[in-house]
Amino acid sequence: MSKYIESFLEYLLINKAVSKNTYDAYKRDLVQFEEFLKRPIVEADTSDIISFLSEIDNKRSLNRKLSAINSFFDFAYKKEIIDEKFKVKQAKIPKTLPKFLSKEEILRSVEHINYQKSSWFELRDKALILFLYACGLRISEALNVKSADIEEGWVKVTMAKGEKQRVVPIAEIALKAINEYLYKRPCGNEYIFVNKNCNKLSRISAFNITKKYLGVSPHTLRHSFATSLVLGGADLRIVQELLGHSSLNTTQIYTHIQKENLKESVLKYHPLKDL
Repeated sequence: MSKYIESFLEYLLINKAVSKNTYDAYKRDLVQFEEFLKRPIVEADTSDIISFLSEIDNKRSLNRKLSAINSFFDFAYKKEIIDEKFKVKQAKIPKTLPKFLSKEEILRSVEHINYQKSSWFELRDKALILFLYACGLRISEALNVKSADIEEGWVKVTMAKGEKQRVVPIAEIALKAINEYLYKRPCGNEYIFVNKNCNKLSRISAFNITKKYLGVSPHTLRHSFATSLVLGGADLRIVQELLGHSSLNTTQIYTHIQKENLKESVLKYHPLKDL
């Protein structure tokens, strides 16, 4: 890895306070691009970027790598490392509705887990699933929640993207599941969700839990949270604040779900539907 990439990554951490996931992704993509070049990244031009990206079929991966490259060269130009400012446009991605689950599907997945008979592992799994659906947190945020962060039915999120903070209400059913799990948990730790060694639960373990019970990733529960609110009539700006989105544009994808729901209702109930 060249000194230029190292300087950029240091800038991301100190000046932009990006999350660890963003940092790791940018580092991986930029190192991959430099290895493709077989020379220092600052010697690249637009044709090099296009050649590199032409080997990538997935548009989302392409755009993520392009975002890293464009951000790097913007940084290099501002720091006068390069003389020419250039930027490659992102590829258009077809609009797709995020996958989500209904309340019934989520509750059904954990209905057999009960306080009297279940192990503390099962109670933890139930608490995690209900917590993710009740609060809509990113999995990294949920796993960083400590006991002290939950107070009077609210959770303080302190590890959001860009080190932002927000508070989100917790549904009573999720709060009850957390309390039951913590009461049976045989070890102490400031973090709510832990593994068998009483260390903070990893992202992979959390993924395995939601995959086991629901067949989806933890992020699908975040989509399910937002979708439930939008379909229930919640204001989009409130949903934006609860999700911790910096821009309303990111939240607006859920309006498409609302439109689809309205369309289905018309096709199902309108008197002209069979004519």
